Amino acid sequence: MSQAAALPILDPDVADAELARRVAAGEVPALRLLMRRHNQTLFRTARAILRDDAEAEDVVQEAYLKAIRGIGAFRDDARLATWLVRIVVNEALTRLRRVKRAAEVIPLAADLPGGMEAPDPMDESTDNPEVDAMRSETRRIIEARIDALPETYRTVFVLRAIEELSVEETAAALGIPEATVRTRFFRARGQLRESLSRAFDLALDQAFHFAGERCDRIIERVLARLADGSARNLP
Repeated sequence: MSQAAALPILDPDVADAELARRVAAGEVPALRLLMRRHNQTLFRTARAILRDDAEAEDVVQEAYLKAIRGIGAFRDDARLATWLVRIVVNEALTRLRRVKRAAEVIPLAADLPGGMEAPDPMDESTDNPEVDAMRSETRRIIEARIDALPETYRTVFVLRAIEELSVEETAAALGIPEATVRTRFFRARGQLRESLSRAFDLALDQAFHFAGERCDRIIERVLARLADGSARNLP
């Protein structure tokens, strides 16, 4: 992709339609901004389906390459996040079928051990190593319990509760009726409430965190593949 010198300076708060237009025009800063905005949402979505960090990263990378090639199909009246999530969902499901990973329902584990009093995992006001360890353990438990949900519940839960997409946006992204989104989300929350302590709501924001080095790695891989032309033959 070449830098489009005629384009004005990129506003970090640029609207979706303008950002998509500038990505289509080949502006690398616009592509970087696109990925910075959506990396975490797309990673969480892919991981909700695949339950594997490395596979999810690969899916996000491939989805970006397909999105870039098809960015002209993006409609101005749609949300870019919803459009990208749909591409990631399709890519993740295709990969799931290809490797024959049948979705498993893993039995939910018991609640936290009896008598275990969990501190607020989001309280950053303490430097106590034991509290830091508890915070990490709480996040691990939450991620494990979300992983244990059936695939259809898990994907809806990640999009609705963690990414805070609306019912309408989730339905559009997954290609299912809004009533189905509501039902699956209700059942997912019910299962999680049975298996989690009060740390569920307190630590949720940090589940499947995707930033820093991993975020940079996705961006650089996509740019490298575009630069060497390896993405030209994508379907």
